[in-house]
Amino acid sequence: MNDNDRALCAATAGLLRASGVIAVWGLALALIAGLVLALTGRSLPAASWATFALIALAGLPERYLALRLRVDTALFEGLAQGTIASLPVLDHTLEQLGLRRGSEAARALADRVLGTRLAMQRHGIVVVLQTVVFALALALQDSR
Repeated sequence: MNDNDRALCAATAGLLRASGVIAVWGLALALIAGLVLALTGRSLPAASWATFALIALAGLPERYLALRLRVDTALFEGLAQGTIASLPVLDHTLEQLGLRRGSEAARALADRVLGTRLAMQRHGIVVVLQTVVFALALALQDSR
């Protein structure tokens, strides 16, 4: 890898680390919704119960995407720091871990960065949806 590739990997890892705040918010929303359901679920109106359940359930794909982004952070950091020497070495390691099929074609670094950014966007969309539904759940509470 050349210096430009390492810089791109370092910048991508930094962006991923910064997006960790979004993951914390998504986890907090799911946990709060789960606690509300666990503590007061039987006394909630059906609409409120459904919104809190939706928030909690949206926490499942949110957690998956957050985990994937944490793995990507570590991989891009490894590429940037040189602990992962090259993309073929990374691909071989991912194959050994069962995270990549050996038959897949090699991907350029720019494609990997783009894929990671798309995963970040999907994660952000899930958390925004959780936030909107949480606000709706709070509004439904006030309308009692």
